[in-house]
Amino acid sequence: MKAAYLQMITLVERLHRQCLEVVKAELERRGIRDLNNVQALILYNIGSEELSVGELTQRGYYLGSNVSYNVKKMVENGYLIQERSPHDRRSFHVHASEKGLDIYRGLSTLFDAHAEQLDSGDLSSERLDDANAALRRLQQFWSTPNHYGGRMNSAA
Repeated sequence: MKAAYLQMITLVERLHRQCLEVVKAELERRGIRDLNNVQALILYNIGSEELSVGELTQRGYYLGSNVSYNVKKMVENGYLIQERSPHDRRSFHVHASEKGLDIYRGLSTLFDAHAEQLDSGDLSSERLDDANAALRRLQQFWSTPNHYGGRMNSAA
């Protein structure tokens, strides 16, 4: 069981990095130099919604990145529009500009093409559903506070 568990952790990490490489290649193919792959995924996950910076952080899609910094850069480069919340003057909301929506649509088209290719190959929708269910169970396991640790023996 331990070997399978560790293999899943390694595979998830590797898949995340490979997904970022796919997004980076798409940005390069389109000649986009003022946006990185993490920022493009943030735009994709915002889509046509309006979210607070706190909501983006809570969604937790952006491993290894600083959401506030990336939002600032995307606002500066015209991909996001940032507005102060009318209800809480300390909070800011962001939504994609037309330039940001173009990135969203491009990635959506790319992911649609990937889904079609996968569907016509070895990975059926059912197999992906099974994998997603296993990953959701793992996420739920890790989200339970009593699974954070406490089993390591300290040398102190």
